Amino acid sequence: MKKALVLASLVAVVLIVVTFLYKNGGNDDSQVVNVYSSRKEELVRTLFDEFTKNTGIKVRYVIADYSQLLSRMENGGEADLLLTADAVNLILTKKGGLLSQVDSEVLKSAIPAKFRDSENYWFGLTKRTRILVYNKALVDPKELSTYEDLANEKWRGKILVRSSTSPYNRSLIAFMIANDGFERTKKWVNGIVSNMARKPSGGDTDQIYAVAAGEGDVAIVNSYYFARIFSSEDAHEKNIADKLGVFFPNQDNNGVMVNISGAAVTKNAKNRENAIALLEFLISKQAQELYAKKNQEYPIVEDVETSDILQSWGAYLQSNLPLSKLEEHLLEAVMIADECKWK
Repeated sequence: MKKALVLASLVAVVLIVVTFLYKNGGNDDSQVVNVYSSRKEELVRTLFDEFTKNTGIKVRYVIADYSQLLSRMENGGEADLLLTADAVNLILTKKGGLLSQVDSEVLKSAIPAKFRDSENYWFGLTKRTRILVYNKALVDPKELSTYEDLANEKWRGKILVRSSTSPYNRSLIAFMIANDGFERTKKWVNGIVSNMARKPSGGDTDQIYAVAAGEGDVAIVNSYYFARIFSSEDAHEKNIADKLGVFFPNQDNNGVMVNISGAAVTKNAKNRENAIALLEFLISKQAQELYAKKNQEYPIVEDVETSDILQSWGAYLQSNLPLSKLEEHLLEAVMIADECKWK
């Protein structure tokens, strides 16, 4: 009798475990998608949980810096989908032969062509602008105009910007080459380096803090970094936000640079259809609203509202340059930064 009870108990436990594994993906690849993400866990976890609720597909994910994820992929990692920030990272991954094309009408109809790869290797999920943040006690916004004007001698010792090795600035330099040509951009970068308030140090948030502290007058940063500070309930960050203003450059000509966070299905994806399903979910209204609220980014889908903070900054003219065009100028961008000693 005891043996029968023990056997029955073991069978019950096994059934529970099997049921749990099935619901959570387990070893059944038809119920799993593997994601490599350089986006912060507190953002993507919510999105992945919602996707699993909607589809029953479990999301296994690795969170790390892009360079670490790229190394894993080059060495046979199991990613089905890559999530990362900036078009440059997606372009470099494509050039490395690590991505696969996705022919999805859902993606092509929802995402404007300029925010996805021309050959459908990668797709934008959110937008961010490369804005100017200025110290209101030191700068009259009427003095600000374009990215190009930041090389003017009037800004000598007043510009704060992070390293040129950041993908955000590689993209910006490539963007300038696409608009102004190689020689004019080289002259511009020389001017930026001459006008730096200090050697590049830290990330975009550090540049914002430095402007508020009066270490420089103007910082070049991504919009969501300042929007996060602007929306913070922390007393220190509220004080910082009160000291600073936002400016969208190039509003009288070709528009402010708009970059993306994005995603791509990997070349060796074992769960390709699940990866495409997740990618399509990430441009759904539900997911886009989560992005907008949690990370202060602009939705890639045009009929989804931006956050109250971003709306308060007003409308702006954005560049029409397709981000896939940056690929043509990335090597030149690195060459210019090196020659002009933008560390």
